[in-house]
Parts: sequence; C-alpha cells; structure tokens
Amino acid sequence: MQAPHPHVPVAGALRAVESFLLRGGQRTARRNAWAAVVADRQRAKDRREAEYEMNALVSGVRASAVRDGVRDAVRD
Repeated sequence: MQAPHPHVPVAGALRAVESFLLRGGQRTARRNAWAAVVADRQRAKDRREAEYEMNALVSGVRASAVRDGVRDAVRD
C-alpha cells in the first residue's frame, strides 16, 4: 500500500515557485538600479570637475593675456 500524499493545491504551489523566482529577479533589479545611480553620480562628479578645470583654464588664459598685454587673445 502507498503512503498518502499530502494535498497541495497546484495554484498555491505555483504561487510559491513564482514568489521564489521573482524574489531573485527583484534583487537583481534593485542591484542594477543602484549601479545606475552610482554611475550617474560618478558622471555628474566628472562633469563638475571638467567644468571646474575648463573654467580655470579659460580664466588662466584670460589672466595671462591681460598680463602680457594681448587684448584679442580670447574672444568672448
């Protein structure tokens, strides 16, 4: 004689499997979203630094042009 199998509704089992599978996908989605935030912050930081350096370079060129008496070295 066979041992009785516990009665597990198919819909409940499918929901459990779905929940298990989606949990990993949600974790991956959150990890990807966080990586995107970090990358965006790094690009913004790089842009700010580049803008600062460009402004410093332009200011230095203007200052040296004034110091050397060259009026048309930099056109605005």
